[in-house]
Amino acid sequence: MMLIEINGEEKMKTFGESIGLLLKGGEIIELIGDVGAGKTTLVKGIAVGLDIDEHVQSPSFTISRVYQGRDNLTLNHFDFYRLDSAGIMADEIQEVISDPTAITIIEWGGVVNGVLPADRLSIRIVSPTEDSRSLELLSGGVVSQKIVEKLSL
Repeated sequence: MMLIEINGEEKMKTFGESIGLLLKGGEIIELIGDVGAGKTTLVKGIAVGLDIDEHVQSPSFTISRVYQGRDNLTLNHFDFYRLDSAGIMADEIQEVISDPTAITIIEWGGVVNGVLPADRLSIRIVSPTEDSRSLELLSGGVVSQKIVEKLSL
């Protein structure tokens, strides 16, 4: 586990970019936090690290968004805030996470928790103040542990 304190939106994006630069495909990131905690801001930074030129938006109403990045990688951003059950989305998640060129980021992943592999990077974002965020990074396996180790250097 790794704890990080971040002050301000730009620093959250910069931290996200440092994560994005480490991604090679096949990684799964679960973002946990209240509405307004900064999950989408973090994803915007990850997209910068993946050389994604598109404007990254929250998929709260569309459930998912897909972006093309460097090295033929795709960023698949899911937000299950509005779902009570996974339904057909469980099948889609399984298909996406089996793609070695896909990076999967999931917000409000409780409804698909049963199909997510243990080896994922879980990032819990807590907002102690309006401008500060506490991030707890927890790795569930070898791939996600390597990301945490490289971020701690």
